[in-house]
Amino acid sequence: MTTAPRWLSEQEQRTWRAYLQATTLLEDHLDRQLQRDAGMPHVYYGLLVQLSQAPQRRLRMTELARVAKITRSRLSHAVARLERNGWVRREDCPSDRRGQNAVLTDEGYAVLKQTAPGHVATVRQAMFDRLTPEQVGQLGEIMRVMAEGLQPQDTDADLPWLR
Repeated sequence: MTTAPRWLSEQEQRTWRAYLQATTLLEDHLDRQLQRDAGMPHVYYGLLVQLSQAPQRRLRMTELARVAKITRSRLSHAVARLERNGWVRREDCPSDRRGQNAVLTDEGYAVLKQTAPGHVATVRQAMFDRLTPEQVGQLGEIMRVMAEGLQPQDTDADLPWLR
């Protein structure tokens, strides 16, 4: 016996479509700003940020894929490009011969510091300047609830960033 799908109500459908449109437009807006100002897509900027916040500006590649929520293959491609730019280097992991660390170079850190003010201004203009403080709080709470509900509890889950 199959159950009928729980179709979205009109309000839910409008909300879903508005969410998809807003997130697509926001990601495109951020990508264009970062390509213009630093010659990199938003996902690469996110990798530099993660490395800048890690101890000694280094993370195992598998951990970087996990926190960035991208496949190891996509990460490897991104890190190769960042290496060509001189912004990241790979090092063998001393505790595991099969593992590698991604390390943010001084040049990469300088690019991040130079790019961050324009990126923050773009985020602020595109998102926060359009919302009231109450809406910012509501949006933050909504996003936290969604993220917690989507975060897999199963360590064996078939997740792209574990492949």
